[in-house]
This record gives sequence, C-alpha cells and structure tokens, in this order.
Amino acid sequence: MNCLLRNLQKDCAKLLRNVASCRHKSDNTAGGVGVSELDISGIYPPIPTPFHPDESIAYDQLENNFNIWNKIPLKGYVVEGSNGEYTYLSPDERVEVVSKAVKLADKDKLIIAGSGCESTRDTIEMTRKMADAGADAVLVVTPCYFKGRMTNESLIQHYTRVADTSSIPVILYSVPANTGIDLSPEVIVHLAPHPNIIGMKDSAGDITKLASLVFKTKNKNFQVLAGSAGFLLPAYTVGCVGGVCALANILGKELCQLVDLFHAGRYQEALDLQYRCIAPNSAITKQYGVAGLKKAMEWFGYYGGPTRSPLLPVSQAEEKVIRNSFTQNNFLKN
Repeated sequence: MNCLLRNLQKDCAKLLRNVASCRHKSDNTAGGVGVSELDISGIYPPIPTPFHPDESIAYDQLENNFNIWNKIPLKGYVVEGSNGEYTYLSPDERVEVVSKAVKLADKDKLIIAGSGCESTRDTIEMTRKMADAGADAVLVVTPCYFKGRMTNESLIQHYTRVADTSSIPVILYSVPANTGIDLSPEVIVHLAPHPNIIGMKDSAGDITKLASLVFKTKNKNFQVLAGSAGFLLPAYTVGCVGGVCALANILGKELCQLVDLFHAGRYQEALDLQYRCIAPNSAITKQYGVAGLKKAMEWFGYYGGPTRSPLLPVSQAEEKVIRNSFTQNNFLKN
C-alpha cells in the first residue's frame, strides 16, 4: 500500500504540474442524433442494491438512502452497475430497481442504468426496458463469458448494434478486474464517432490510456469517466469529465469537493484530499468489494445491509481494517 501511495503521489504531482488546457470539452456541433449531446460530466455513485435479511430487495431502505444522496451535489446515479450486484438480480428486478430510482432521484439528477447482458440480443432488450423505465442513458459492460472470442470485431459489432437500436445514449463500460476484458483503444476510438455512443466508464486506472483516449476522441463528442475514486484526480488532469466511484456512495460530498477544488485551480488541496481517499477507496473496492462498501455505508448513516448469496459479509477482522482506513484519514472518529 505504501508503495502504491508513493507511486500515485509522484504521478499526481507530475500531472498537476502540467494541467492547464487538457480538459475535454464536448463538441455540440458534431453530427448525430440529439441524444448524443447529453452532458455526463460530474460525480456518480454506483449505488448498491439494498437487501433485507432474506435477500429480497429493501425498497424502503433505497428511499432512505436517496433522501441523503439527493442533498449532495452529485451529477446523478449509476443504477444496476457492478456495485448493484446486477449479476445476482433477475431481469425484472434490474428494471424495477431502475424504475424506483428514477422516481426517488431529484429531477436534476441523471439516472444511468446498467443494461449489459451476455448476448447482444438480451442487451438490446434490456436497454429498451431501461429506457422505458426512465433512465437517461445506459452503461453497457463488455460481454465476458466467452472472453477468448471477444475479439475487437466482436465487441465493435456488439456495441454498434446496441447503440443503433437504443433510444437513449450508450456509455461503454470497461471493468477488466471483473470481466477479464479491457476494451482496447482501437475498439473505443472506432466506436467513439457513433452518434449514440457518448462516452465510457473506465475502471482499469491506466492514466496513460485515459489520456490517449481523451486526446484521440476530443473531436468526437465522447466523454470519459473514471471508474474509481482511487485515480479520480489524475483522471481529471488528463481530461476526463467525471467519475463513477463506489466511494461516492459514502463520501459523495468530499469527491464533489475534490472536483470543485480542481476546477478552481486549488491543486494542492485537491491532491491532499485525493491522498486521503486512496485507502478507504481500496478497502471498499478491490480489497473487500460490495460487502465492504455496504458495511462502511452503515457508519455514515446509510443502509448497507447484506449482500445476495453467494457473496458473504465481511468478517470482524475485515470490518476493522475497513473502518481503520476511514478513521486514519479523518473521515470517521475512532
């Protein structure tokens, strides 16, 4: 962890020294259908699906969580993404959670719904249902079960067919830690001009790749979102326009503050806040995942609740590690 922190500190310092005019700006004069002009810049929590002890969906607790989130200057919400445990929900449950979220979110918040499925046919149908449920855009994860055959050609065809048939904008989603597939720059650059593909969420954290993508798509009305709070500030310095961050479920106000500090040119303050976010972000993502996130939410007034089987809750020892990551960075008192 100390080695990771030192490396990130060096990378951040280098990037901040060079930040000036690298921010991505959408070209609204570009051709294409109107839906492609949706501005998705800002911070989004990929909200967890709350469950009762019997693993049924706790819609009452979802409402309680939204009552808190809506008071934070978030751009919107990602619903039924990875942290929503969408792979453990039925198709009807996925749509119902999105429908509820549309009703619970303040009207100025965007709803981005996860609609990715293993087949193109099912993804098209799920995308249609998410649009009917009121989502503003869809987030489409890479199919991955037959990952050995998910060639560039296969992925280009998949996303093109989904975007061609969708009535709302499509956002690409690359999360290689979960899928084993990292969308290649060639695929992304090929898809970026599509009038209904407006951007991507990249969770890999390769800042060099992100910078290259922003540069290569800067005239294509294509917006890049960081997929983790662990590299949020570096992502902004190379031109990303926002972040879909698990940590925003808990520290949404702080991540919005980090972005405000960056835009105000207060880079050292933004950097200090970024450093504080590294350990807690790691604890609720790659270390302990959704179970860790849900446990941590309870310390900040949210409902976390259980995960759905086969995911297990964190142990007492793991809980202590997670809590220490927040207390040691002054987000919680001992």
